[in-house]
Amino acid sequence: MISFQSMLFVPGNRPERFAKALASGADCVCIDLEDAVPAAEKESARNAALAASADSPRFAIRINALSTRAGLADILALAEGAQRPGLLFIPMVESPAEIAIARSALADTSVHFVPLIETVAGLENAGAIAAEPGVVALMLGGGDLSAQLGVSLSWEPLFLARSRLVMAAACAGKQVVDVPFIHMDDEAGLIAESQRAKALGFHAKAAIHPAQIGPIHSVFRPTAEEIAEAEEAEAAFAAANGAAVRFKGKMLETPVMERYRQILKLKDKLDA
Repeated sequence: MISFQSMLFVPGNRPERFAKALASGADCVCIDLEDAVPAAEKESARNAALAASADSPRFAIRINALSTRAGLADILALAEGAQRPGLLFIPMVESPAEIAIARSALADTSVHFVPLIETVAGLENAGAIAAEPGVVALMLGGGDLSAQLGVSLSWEPLFLARSRLVMAAACAGKQVVDVPFIHMDDEAGLIAESQRAKALGFHAKAAIHPAQIGPIHSVFRPTAEEIAEAEEAEAAFAAANGAAVRFKGKMLETPVMERYRQILKLKDKLDA
């Protein structure tokens, strides 16, 4: 399973920004070959992304949709290339068959997939998509989905879509990534939306600017107080030999401990 709390998009036709994107501290840097790249620059961006993928395990690539010529060219170039990223974001996924095609074309189990759910059809099939072998997370593609629905890219109109996506991912035991916050100068709004997404069950949030990474981490990474409480809870539960026990005014039992243990897993990752 993937383990990141932040993901930063960087345009594939701007290779001079790749190193800066890594320096942002983002857990994952996704080189974008889709929306950020005009048609005339798709090939050069693809070549730059493939070359960069060997530079850091934190690099991922978002290819074009497999229903397009550019997407087919992307997946074939990845299949034929000597280097490929460990994580591949696939946009506009509406069927698990699209993931099966990508997996078959690459024939490489070291490459994992993050389908972007960006349409109503994709949302209807999100559970089956999440369960497809090789998929490690789902990501909400809020821009295209809000356009299809004819609503604004804001919290309230996409609340149901977010909830359904979280449940589809949870049913398959996969993680789920929230859509970027597009108002780049509104840090308070970014933090508020990140808090809502985390409370709903999202594990990470995407970003479109390096300045968004710090605020995202401040929400999705556990605080010192949360870690301390999780460690105390683990000790109390162990002292009770795994039986239900009162802790800080609430009942500790196995389902509650699972959340505390998720916090401790994040601590171990950050300490590594």
